[in-house]
Amino acid sequence: MIRRRTALLLSGLVALTAAIIYQPPGELLAGSSVDSDRRAVPTVEAARSSMGTSGDVRMQVVRAGERVAFPLKSRGGPEGGLGFRYQWMQVGRNESADVMRPLDGDTLLAPLTPGFYELVVTRNGIAQRIEEPRLAVLVPFELKLGSTLNGYQIGRYPAEWSRDDQGERPDGFAEVREEHLDLPLTKHLKVRDFVTHDRQTIWPRYVAVDPRVLDKIELVMRELARRRGEERAQFTLEVHSGFRTPLHNSNVEGSARDSRHLYGDAADVAIDTDGDGQLTLLDAYRVEQAVDWVERLHPELVGGLGVYSSRRYATPYCHIDARGERKRWRG
Repeated sequence: MIRRRTALLLSGLVALTAAIIYQPPGELLAGSSVDSDRRAVPTVEAARSSMGTSGDVRMQVVRAGERVAFPLKSRGGPEGGLGFRYQWMQVGRNESADVMRPLDGDTLLAPLTPGFYELVVTRNGIAQRIEEPRLAVLVPFELKLGSTLNGYQIGRYPAEWSRDDQGERPDGFAEVREEHLDLPLTKHLKVRDFVTHDRQTIWPRYVAVDPRVLDKIELVMRELARRRGEERAQFTLEVHSGFRTPLHNSNVEGSARDSRHLYGDAADVAIDTDGDGQLTLLDAYRVEQAVDWVERLHPELVGGLGVYSSRRYATPYCHIDARGERKRWRG
C-alpha cells in the first residue's frame, strides 16, 4: 500500500515537472527572453515629411526600381528603423512585390512591377504594415504602343507628333483597376478623381498623376481653413476633371492641345468654402486667393489658375495646376 502511494506521488511530481518545462509554441511566458524581444520592437509609422509639404498626401508616385524618400519614425525604440527589414506588399493582398531588404536609411527601393503597394517592416518576427502613404509604381511611358497601352486608348502626346525627343511627356501611368478607385491620393482626393471621364469600359485603365498638384490642392484646403480661423476644416470638394488622355482631351470643348491635364499635374475643382451647400462665384474667388497665397509661400508649386464662372457651366470652378510657371486666366 505504501509502495503504491509512493509510486503515485512520484508520477504526479514527474507530470507536474513536465508541465512546467513544456510550453506549447506561441504560448511563451511573459518575461521570457523571446517575449521580451517582441515587446521591445518599437511601433513604426511613416514620418509626416513622407506625405508632402501639406502632410496630407497619401500616395507617392514613382517609377519602377527607383529610390523613393520614405522616412519613418518609431515609438518605443531608436529612430531610423534600426534592425528592421522592409518589403513591399500589394494593396489588398499578402503578395510580395520584391525581396526583403535591410532598412538602413530614409530612402527605399521601389518594386520593379507596376501597381499599388504598402510597406511592411519586420523585426524579431514582428511584421508591421504601413498603409499610408502607399506607393504607386508606374507603367513606363515607353510601353505605350502607338496610341494604346494594354488595350486602353490613350492617344498621342504633342511631343510624339514632333521630332523633338525632349518634348514633354509623363514618366508613366498608374495602372488602375476597379478595386483601386477609392484608394486615397490625399486627404480629400481619391484615385477615381484622376481617372479620365471617357466612355471606355476596359480595365485596367491608366492615369498620369503628378504629386505636386496633389500637395498643392491640400495646401489650398489648409489655407481656406486658416482663413476661417480653423486649423483644419471639412470642405465639400468636387473634382470635375483630373487626368485626361490626349484622345479624350481632343474632344473637350475649348481645351488646349497641350493641356496640363495630359500630364497629370492639373485638376478642375469646385470647393464649397463657406459650407453653405452651394458652389458660387464667391467660393471660386476664395479659392483663387488661397492659390495665390500658397504659391507665394511655396514657389516650387507655382502654376496655372483658371477661374471658370461663365453661365454655360453648372457651377463656377477653378483649374489648378503645378506646371512650374505662373499663368492666370478666366473662362
